[in-house]
Amino acid sequence: MEEIKRLDRELIHKGAIIDYYQDTMQIPNGHTAKWDLIDHKGAAACVAVREDGKLIMVRQYRNALERETIEIPAGGLNSRNEPMEDCARRELEEETGYIAGEMEYLTTIYTTVAFCNERIGIYVAKDLKRRGDQHLDEDEFVNVECYTLSELKQMILSGKIQDSKTICGILGYATKYAL
Repeated sequence: MEEIKRLDRELIHKGAIIDYYQDTMQIPNGHTAKWDLIDHKGAAACVAVREDGKLIMVRQYRNALERETIEIPAGGLNSRNEPMEDCARRELEEETGYIAGEMEYLTTIYTTVAFCNERIGIYVAKDLKRRGDQHLDEDEFVNVECYTLSELKQMILSGKIQDSKTICGILGYATKYAL
């Protein structure tokens, strides 16, 4: 493959969660092209497995989709240097009130490689203990729900669950642990 080279990067907008850049790229045919980049500091998520085998999920409204979604607990890193496992543990406790005795790395995904560098580390949380109530941000409204792995796989196949980190987490967990 011929070399592609970035000639310039311009910050178009600095946001609360993402920064939007426009890159000027030299492409193999000698021309230049403008490519968009959404810069994200990263996130972490976990497949939280109760002792009875049910998975803890969160239901919340997502503005981009204009509807509620069912997802695995997740959230953004506080900084690029925050360990993803620490973030996954924090988000599990904040969103569900549970803490994990054991947290095992499952995989890392990049959510939208064409224009965004967001990466999400996904973990499996086991040996869960109910610590207390949720500790949600002021603008967060999250309901906690529990489902069997079979129910969640059906929700994926029927299109009820469409969130990429949730699909990767559930199917990754099913492949590794529930053969």
